[in-house]
Amino acid sequence: MASALARTILARRFHVSASRHALSKFAMPAMSPTMTEGGIASWKKKEGETFAAGDVLLEIETDKATIDVEAQDDGILAKIIAQDGQKNISVGSPIAIIGEEGDDISGAEQLAAEAASEKPQTSAKEEKAPEAPKPEPTKSAEPPKLETKAEVPQGDRIFASPIAKKIALERGIPLAKIKGTGPNGRILREDVEKYQAPAAAAAAPTAAAPQSSAGLPEYTDIPVSNMRRTIGTRLTQSKQELPHYYLTLDINMDKVFKLREVFNKTLGEKDKSAKLSVNDFVLKAVACALADVPEANSAWLGEVIRQYNKADISVAVATPTGLITPIIKDVGAKGLASISAEGKALAKKARDGKLQPQEYQGGTFTVSNLGMFGISHFTAIINPPQSCILAVGATQPTLVPAPEEERGFKVAQIMKVTLSADHRTVDGAVGARWLAAFKGYLENPLTFML
Repeated sequence: MASALARTILARRFHVSASRHALSKFAMPAMSPTMTEGGIASWKKKEGETFAAGDVLLEIETDKATIDVEAQDDGILAKIIAQDGQKNISVGSPIAIIGEEGDDISGAEQLAAEAASEKPQTSAKEEKAPEAPKPEPTKSAEPPKLETKAEVPQGDRIFASPIAKKIALERGIPLAKIKGTGPNGRILREDVEKYQAPAAAAAAPTAAAPQSSAGLPEYTDIPVSNMRRTIGTRLTQSKQELPHYYLTLDINMDKVFKLREVFNKTLGEKDKSAKLSVNDFVLKAVACALADVPEANSAWLGEVIRQYNKADISVAVATPTGLITPIIKDVGAKGLASISAEGKALAKKARDGKLQPQEYQGGTFTVSNLGMFGISHFTAIINPPQSCILAVGATQPTLVPAPEEERGFKVAQIMKVTLSADHRTVDGAVGARWLAAFKGYLENPLTFML
């Protein structure tokens, strides 16, 4: 989809160039419906270099992945405006000057200069934003009023609360210098804590500079990538706006482990690299439970609650640049082997930064598994507009009651899972029903085959 969009854009530019026999500006394309800005990962062609249809011109860094932009027709890259590594380029902003072979590229510099002159129009809007908090100058004039408080005359009795006297004594603050705000001018705790000696107040700004450089430990500032910025924005928004609630359950994984061992032995005879993971069983159980409790397979869209008919499960994958959630489509209709193979392929593409937008945008339910890191329990933040995310912990041997055993107990492989749900779409009882269904499938995994 992304490469097709890029081809359409490039094709449109080339048709204009052919009809007018002139150079044209190539703008930052929108590689997905939600993309508003991107970065230049790297140009694959140099200035003045020709390219053929199908050649990769550049790699664009979106908020989730790095995507190749291919040429639809033959042409020439006359001038690069946005260099490698440049970020936060708005969609529609010129990033290069392109043409066809035979075009006079001497005008490329002028076109690039025109494109550069267009940038202040977008940056001007950004510069206007800080002008909003203009009332602050009046606020900054208020602190001096604190210093104009009248001091208590020498010899007069000073009224202060016991705690105010104690704090003043500990800090060496003369009560006579403090103006009380309590009844009849009584000095309260807050008055003492807010007090600042005039000499100390004047010296604070000059003393702050050397202390800040000398007192801070050594550090390294890491530039925020588009992906990390998007993660921060979306998760903060989710945590602030979505009414999260959490349900935790223990699941006996003994039968899953036994069945997995049998399946892996059979698969290993055909392909030694093909092995099922516990997460494959988890994903299948999630899809089956969503079919039983479809209310959990939903999204809050403001005026409507959209309930999905298929389970497109987003799987959280850690990459060097941040978290991304590739999607395994229609998990309920796939077998464990297919789920495993597709999940591994998507995880590799995610770590290589080669996911296409359609491979990570969408999804109806998310699974985040930290069990492989030994984490026994955690809670996850919902990925809006989805309603639920399942946090999967490590499976650990645990003593459980077993009346049928002579000792009255046995050791079972217990996995702890926590469902984070959006209370606007999934009530607590619904979340509990979904978890019960999920638990039932994992504790009786042969039901996957029914």
